[in-house]
Amino acid sequence: MIGYWFFKIVTVLVQAVTFAVILACAILPAALGAGLVTKTAVDAYEKLPQNLSTPPPSQVSYLYANDGKTLITSFYEEYRTDVKLAEISPVMQKAIVAAEDSRYYQHHGVDLKGVLRALVANQGSGQVKQGASTLTMQYVRNVLKSDPNLTPEQRRLATIEDTSRKVQEMRYAVALEKKMSKKEILRRYLNIAYFGAGAYGVEAAARIYFNKPAKQLTLTESAMIAGLVQSPEVDNPINGDPKLAMERRSYVLDSMVKLRYISAKQAKQANDRPLGLHQGPPPPNKCVSVAEEHADWGFFCDYFHQWWDTQQAFGASTAIREFNLKRGGYKIISSLDPDIQASALRESLNVYQYGNAKALPIAAVQPGTGRVLAMAVNRRYSLQPNPDDAPYPNSVNQYVAGDDGLAGYQAGSTFKMFTMLAALELGKPLNTMFNAPAAIVTHWPGGGAACGGHYCPPNANPAWMDGPRSMWDGFGRSVNTYWVWLEEQIGAGKAVAMAQRLGIKFRADLDAEIASDTPDDWGPFTLGVSQTTPLDLANAYATVAAEGMYCPPLPVVSITGPDGRSLPQANPTCQRVVSEDIARAATDAARCPVGQQSFFGKCNGGTGEEVNTIVGRPVAGKTGTSDGESTESFVGFTPQVAAAAIACNPDNPQDAVGGGVASSVDAAVAKTMADALRNQPVRNFNAPSAAIANGGT
Repeated sequence: MIGYWFFKIVTVLVQAVTFAVILACAILPAALGAGLVTKTAVDAYEKLPQNLSTPPPSQVSYLYANDGKTLITSFYEEYRTDVKLAEISPVMQKAIVAAEDSRYYQHHGVDLKGVLRALVANQGSGQVKQGASTLTMQYVRNVLKSDPNLTPEQRRLATIEDTSRKVQEMRYAVALEKKMSKKEILRRYLNIAYFGAGAYGVEAAARIYFNKPAKQLTLTESAMIAGLVQSPEVDNPINGDPKLAMERRSYVLDSMVKLRYISAKQAKQANDRPLGLHQGPPPPNKCVSVAEEHADWGFFCDYFHQWWDTQQAFGASTAIREFNLKRGGYKIISSLDPDIQASALRESLNVYQYGNAKALPIAAVQPGTGRVLAMAVNRRYSLQPNPDDAPYPNSVNQYVAGDDGLAGYQAGSTFKMFTMLAALELGKPLNTMFNAPAAIVTHWPGGGAACGGHYCPPNANPAWMDGPRSMWDGFGRSVNTYWVWLEEQIGAGKAVAMAQRLGIKFRADLDAEIASDTPDDWGPFTLGVSQTTPLDLANAYATVAAEGMYCPPLPVVSITGPDGRSLPQANPTCQRVVSEDIARAATDAARCPVGQQSFFGKCNGGTGEEVNTIVGRPVAGKTGTSDGESTESFVGFTPQVAAAAIACNPDNPQDAVGGGVASSVDAAVAKTMADALRNQPVRNFNAPSAAIANGGT
């Protein structure tokens, strides 16, 4: 027995001497400690002390509606919100010191007395009962293992259990305490530590376990949270062991008594209380976690996510931008207007219910900024399974804005706008006349034997459309043969280029190929055979509403970084793509389809005249029916809002959804616009010049 205890004592003394040497190396200059540290570790960590002063904290990014208060969702890898020390209850600050580093205010980063105490305790029990890491050393380890600027190998080296890592950790702790105050290190530690149940940092822990901010934590609550750091997954009372959580709480309370932070009576009173959990849910994470009652907001959220991933200011690659969104702690106020969104969804559902295979995606945009006000469709943004294995009503497909998997839908005669703008720019006035026939034979190939092998589109309603037409009534009555003739006069490539200037993207491979290689051969372009999306269409017409200023679609109003600075990426980036006079002239003609009158009194019939009655103020727009009525579209605009909808069957382009639904689609867009404009002043359009209207006559 004497030999056994002699061996134990010698072992403790040897280890104590070893750690004393380690401690000396930690405090001495790096060169003296190099003999105990592997070259790999030295090379990997050589410059890290400087980074430890300002580590990039992993924080939640929050996405709000345009009121800045209504949460849409959050993005995070770790649920953490940084708070100031003043926002953490004083008793919580004392509890963590008592739990993890009772000599925190006496040492300078490394506690030799604590090292020796831990050696004795651990040798006596045969287990690791006490650790020797100070709060400062733990903070160093947390930073190094989670710093996104480090390589995976550097992060791995930060947590390996060997002498070299411990020495390096001690060196950094000592260096850090020379740069920072104890209060600052404590604040950073409390914001970076993991407390179990997905809670990173004390603010998240307070909300997860007790549904309150860290500033309001009581003694009992603080002791429980502080006790979790040693073994957060095992000891936490939510998905770990509540009994162990109680035991750890008792340990912390006893430690606080020893440090004279609290009295024995206070400790007993706290210890006699139940855990008192009042679980708060973590914030939603990503677009699929949008609250169920606002599942339609997921489509806007998805578009925002697309947009973020294209912004080079947030990282050199998509992967880095994603990483920064989920760790950057941004406060993002989006452009989504909940009231306009609710109106758009209601109108979409008035046309097709959730259980319908057909869909009516609607987008609303603010002219002059490009800010996206609403994106609605009769679908729920959800990964939940659908009845009978149908692809609806739950879906995460981007019906409104399109994406790599969804090119869009044909928008019919709405594309005549691009031919009109191109013709006006080439000097053809609004009163350009053509005696439109029931069908027109063009120089483009197609049409079969009946047209001599040439493309020869007809008018949909010859009795109402044929005859002498100008741009005004040709647009109002949607006379196909007039616009195909005009496109032939200016060259189809000019119309294609104009569409691109106004933001129309060719997502379908064939469309992109034609637009790139043979745009002048694209005779049917003016009749809307290219696939597009309601968002692209609404924003293109918003450019006309803004008198020729194109603003890329923008889903945000402001972005604030964790340091409180506003980022310029939320600002509109508009540019002039057509002149004011040309845009005003196109607007003048676009008043004809919706039942209003042009400044020159040239409107004499429209295809969507009910829009005038519904909106009840100056409005312009265009209807569109694709070949075979596979889609039905309407896009309308005022100086303050532009909106578009395309009725379609996203999963079956051959489905003739357009038949009999045109007036419903027109009304859905018009009512959405009317609701959006309800509290806004009435603004009129500006008249174009007489020269562009009548060619100087």
